[in-house]
Amino acid sequence: MDTTKKIFNKSSLLVPLVSIVLGLIIGAIAMLAGGYNPILAYTSLFERLFGSPYHMGEAIRAITPLIFTGIAVAFAFRTGLFNIGVEGQFVMGMTGATLIGVLLDLPWYIHGPLAIVTGALFGGLWAGIVGFLKATRGVNEVISSIMLNWTALYLANYIVAAFLLEPGQQKSRPIHASALMHIDWLIELMDRARMHWGTLIALLGVGVFYLLLWRTKQGYELRAVGHNPDAALYAGMNVNRTIVKSMMISGVFAGLGGVFEVLGVFGNQTIMAASPGYGFDGIAVALLGGNTPVGVLLASILFGGLSYGSSGMSFGAGVPSEIVRIVIGSVIFFVAAHGIVKYMLKPFMQKRSADKRKEAA
Repeated sequence: MDTTKKIFNKSSLLVPLVSIVLGLIIGAIAMLAGGYNPILAYTSLFERLFGSPYHMGEAIRAITPLIFTGIAVAFAFRTGLFNIGVEGQFVMGMTGATLIGVLLDLPWYIHGPLAIVTGALFGGLWAGIVGFLKATRGVNEVISSIMLNWTALYLANYIVAAFLLEPGQQKSRPIHASALMHIDWLIELMDRARMHWGTLIALLGVGVFYLLLWRTKQGYELRAVGHNPDAALYAGMNVNRTIVKSMMISGVFAGLGGVFEVLGVFGNQTIMAASPGYGFDGIAVALLGGNTPVGVLLASILFGGLSYGSSGMSFGAGVPSEIVRIVIGSVIFFVAAHGIVKYMLKPFMQKRSADKRKEAA
């Protein structure tokens, strides 16, 4: 490895920071071309994010489901699978938690945990269908999982309409208070922002992602099957069972994201005309984060912060939503295309390397 590469590795924060700045510059150019003030727009974005405890809390609330779905996609990637069905697993997690939250009335120390576990299992089993089809029939997981997204949406709508519907409404009956996951003292502290236990569980999920894949025998098998199924089979590993297991674990993470949307944010489930979109956003988050635990966390903060703060650009600077999406897309592009950024920084890094050699001499 040459000196320039070593400097890049030591300055690992430089590339993503420069990527974000470049994305914001491209966004500013787009706003100037449309006749809008980029300084006012970006000021409005940061005021939206940090201007009050309420907005800070709501930004955290918007980031939380992206952590879950980002982990779900990244986990599958790390085991050689492309779980594009995280959206459907997210919806099934919502549905499982809503069923328990509405139909049962139990003490809080049973009701809440039962709803969480049920929603997670719904997500895991829904992903398990994809793993089973791949393991037993060789069905490509991209095709089966994306088709199951639509199946999950319509099945969830049917369950709500047939068993849980609030009379005269297009949503389920309210989830019993004993199953809700609000953090009341933090809600008061954050000026009524919708804070819930899902944020803490999401952070724990990042740790579980790392420990499971890189610190356990099971994680080694999951990664080995993903890297080379034939070699794993030769080594005595049960490849088919591992594929199903990997998809189910990925689905559990996705299902948990859906669980806390209904138990921690809305308190009911609506009949949806379209999927929430968190699963597809999770694909972008996983790719931005390099399918690593810390990377997914940071990418979730970036993506969720930009998405929530972008409304401030619309209200505070009159920037239309189309240009706001250009800004977000530009930042994501440069963060994802870090090779371009490294190429742009290479002359600077080479000069810095030469200066260090002169100093050493």
